[in-house]
Amino acid sequence: MKKQYAPGHQLQNRKFTGIPSLAVSKDGQRMWSVWYAGTSPGEDENNYVVLAQSLDAGETWEEVLVVDPDGAGPVRAFDPEVWMDPTGKLWVFWAQTIGMNGTEAGVWAMTSDGGSEPGANWSDPKRLTDGIMMCKPTVLSNGEWALPASTWRLTDHSARMVVSRDQGKTWKVKGSIQVPRENRVYDEHMFVEKEDGTIWALIRTNYGIGESFSSDQGETWSPLQPSLFAHPSARFFIRRLHSGNLLLVKHGPLRVRTGRSHLMAFVSSDDGFTWSRGLLLDQRAGVSYPDGQETEDGTLHIVYDRDRTGDREILLATFTEEAIWHSAYDEKMVEIARDRKTISSKPKGE
Repeated sequence: MKKQYAPGHQLQNRKFTGIPSLAVSKDGQRMWSVWYAGTSPGEDENNYVVLAQSLDAGETWEEVLVVDPDGAGPVRAFDPEVWMDPTGKLWVFWAQTIGMNGTEAGVWAMTSDGGSEPGANWSDPKRLTDGIMMCKPTVLSNGEWALPASTWRLTDHSARMVVSRDQGKTWKVKGSIQVPRENRVYDEHMFVEKEDGTIWALIRTNYGIGESFSSDQGETWSPLQPSLFAHPSARFFIRRLHSGNLLLVKHGPLRVRTGRSHLMAFVSSDDGFTWSRGLLLDQRAGVSYPDGQETEDGTLHIVYDRDRTGDREILLATFTEEAIWHSAYDEKMVEIARDRKTISSKPKGE
């Protein structure tokens, strides 16, 4: 069947592409990536969400779905995430609002049990909570699914934990973190449950990455403090691996603040107290917003964007935890992950 696009959604009409997310099937063969695009080179009412899939472990990709609530109207769809929940259901999340006011935005989602099949059936879109969800959900040891939703700059206690106790049927704000107004930007926080049950929240601030802790499963949080990670004001990625170790993907060495360049992967075997030297994934300028997943065989897949209004690339780096531990990284920062694929980019000849 021939693919049908509205004129504004065609690849050749895009002037902006970025902010990706990735989900992978258990066997690593089926992959899904989302990002948002637009016909103007910016973040505005022309933004819409694109879902692409790969049935051959990321070798080739096909766009299969566009989320655009009102076409050329004032509502923008942006900041998407894709996630495979513990039951095997595929979720696509995105935010909707008019303009750039996170206070008025809402987190929306739809799900599919057959996201890799032609003509897959999707649930009706549903608004889950206020705000914007820019990072992956986390499944806590008590069984709750925790969304890191944020109402951004204009609202106190903007970095929220929104949980579901019924496998995604309903969602409720459980607790929130107060980011001081002088440091608040877009939050883009992530949760990690430590081995002692403490939940560690890492949050984007104007100085880099702040941190807060909860000892009661997310109901109350410690005052936000700067973390030990030097970082630009940009999204990062942290996740518990099958080995029990932690994976962190950020810009530059742990205590060196770079710009949006030198995307690196680190591993910690002691719950985040110390970290490996780091594997350099991409040293170029204009790389940002890592997200990813580990497959059951231990392969790590990280998606990120590069040059959102120029080359407009969505890229996929594939590597292993062992490669991070044995990285030959040095001060020149010239090492590149050996396996990198392109999911989307500007049309050839443009």
